[in-house]
Amino acid sequence: MTPNVAAGVSLDDPALYINRELSWLEFNRRVLEESQDKTVPLLERLKFLAIFASNLDEFFMVRVGGLQQKVAAGVGRGSGADRMPPREQLERISQTVRQMVDEGIAACRPKCCATGS
Repeated sequence: MTPNVAAGVSLDDPALYINRELSWLEFNRRVLEESQDKTVPLLERLKFLAIFASNLDEFFMVRVGGLQQKVAAGVGRGSGADRMPPREQLERISQTVRQMVDEGIAACRPKCCATGS
């Protein structure tokens, strides 16, 4: 069976693909969102927040570490189907993760760190 491909569409076009690392971060964002869901009991939300943090830890050790090695080696073109350069991936990861961590801190601060001040 041959896949249906519209005439003139090049499947080699990087614009057709989602970056693997950024896609993974969006998955982890969904884990973070579970930690912010008020219908989920507090202890379960804290567990989701711990899973989110653990996932990020592994992500930085494995995937970000690999991207940093590519940048250090002077690799200018991404190896994924989207061909995003490693340096750009690192910049986008940094922006996304900073926002997500801020959201995670904001989500748990009122519950865990309320001092009345």
